[in-house]
Amino acid sequence: MARFLGTETEYGISTPDWPELSPIITSTHAVVAYGAMFTTARSRWDFAEEHPLRDMRGFDLKRYSTVPVVDPNAIGVANVITPAGARFYVDHAHPEYSSPECSNAWDAMVYDAAGDGVLLDAGAAVAALTKENRSVLANNEPCPPLKFYKNNVDGKGASYGSHENYQYSRETDFEVLAQTLIPFFVSRIVVTGAGRVGLEQDSSEPGFQISQRADYMEQEITLETTLNRGIINTRDEPHANAEKWGRLHVIVGDANMSQTSNLLKLGMTSMVLDAIEKGVDFSDLRLADPVAEIKKVSRDLTLRHKLQLHDGRELTALEILAIYRERVHADTDVDEKVLEAWDEVTSLLADDPMSAAHLLDWVAKYRLIKGFIDRGVGLDDPKLALIDLQYTDIDPAKSLYHALVRKGQMRTLVDKEVIDAAKTAPPSDSRAYFRGRVTEKFGKDVLATNWQMMSVQEHQNKDGADTTSSLAHIRFDDVDRFNQDEVGELIDSSSSVSELVKQLEEQGIAIQRTIKPIRVRH
Repeated sequence: MARFLGTETEYGISTPDWPELSPIITSTHAVVAYGAMFTTARSRWDFAEEHPLRDMRGFDLKRYSTVPVVDPNAIGVANVITPAGARFYVDHAHPEYSSPECSNAWDAMVYDAAGDGVLLDAGAAVAALTKENRSVLANNEPCPPLKFYKNNVDGKGASYGSHENYQYSRETDFEVLAQTLIPFFVSRIVVTGAGRVGLEQDSSEPGFQISQRADYMEQEITLETTLNRGIINTRDEPHANAEKWGRLHVIVGDANMSQTSNLLKLGMTSMVLDAIEKGVDFSDLRLADPVAEIKKVSRDLTLRHKLQLHDGRELTALEILAIYRERVHADTDVDEKVLEAWDEVTSLLADDPMSAAHLLDWVAKYRLIKGFIDRGVGLDDPKLALIDLQYTDIDPAKSLYHALVRKGQMRTLVDKEVIDAAKTAPPSDSRAYFRGRVTEKFGKDVLATNWQMMSVQEHQNKDGADTTSSLAHIRFDDVDRFNQDEVGELIDSSSSVSELVKQLEEQGIAIQRTIKPIRVRH
């Protein structure tokens, strides 16, 4: 059975021409401009299914006494659903892209990369409006040019997330899942790390390390995502049938530019989850002090650091990954691709870490940094921090990552055309298909959306005028339902959202309604 997964990326944002401008304002400009230029839907996000303070361990720290109703254009909370079924919105002081639900790691990698394109389109939309001396935000000046970075730290102590989400069976013992994944998450950074100039949370010590997020991990297991972060996050917010499914919310990972790093981050984790659900035992890999070890692994560029296991053994991160590799099994063609890349990358790292510079972000970035160090540039020189930042610039004309791709020094797995298509074409095999297609075709009638539900406005006409309006609430709690095979022809053949709802009902899909009479003037 497919394991559905997806990513959430909070992008760094800056306005070089007006650096003091609030990132909350600039992020809102980006989201609202994208919505105005590239979609017809301005639906609000329905927070009814949001429970970010509900914990896997059985308690719930309530955030709201009532569910908030939010203007989709409001500063700081702007929201848009893309035609691909993704969510693009403002989260704190960052523009965030949440990918549509994907059935495999390969597709998840593609749709994660498509997020960069969505951000670039947003920046272009803002620039076009500014050129006309227009602002999409009322009572605000036109926005200066925007820059976006796919990184996780600002060098001043703040970190923002690149989160992964994996569906898993509720029958899985969460304690077993957590204890199995902790050594894996600590070790996998030698493959998935994005590389970082600076040590400690505020970069107060000069140096280079493998992971952007390692210094921000302070506990083994916690609910928090913005402080006191844990290697395992316990948020219990499945965005699906809660009796059948859980959603593993992973906050320990870095944002990746490299397609190989990203595929392995998503694919290796999916396969380890497969093994856990099959009953494979990994308890012998428990670490003595995971929080200390993730920082030590991140700072050892030779990959020779020996991690202390709970039973007294000492193993390197690569040796631990090799044990996970021995115990996972390929069930799909995508799994085979993941294992092929897993074997290639770990073999290169074991022989000479620098030999993986054409595959992995942290090695590619370090090779660039090392070139300057070898010419006498100090580790505390601001030039190195600038290289770190420019590597993650998502603008192909400015990005050091994209420069490596053009020079043939960084391998890619999919063509640009495939990624561009994923900006607007939803996955065909998940509920994201319905969300994206309906948003694209009937956007003006979509009033509210979340991962599990969509509210659309139906109209009943009499003598050419609307006499009754009803809200039809369509639920899709099963991630694999409402896919192209199930609803594609219904959407194609419907000329209105009312007709689509009628066809869904004829297919046996239950629709909840809220009737709102419309006062007709005579």
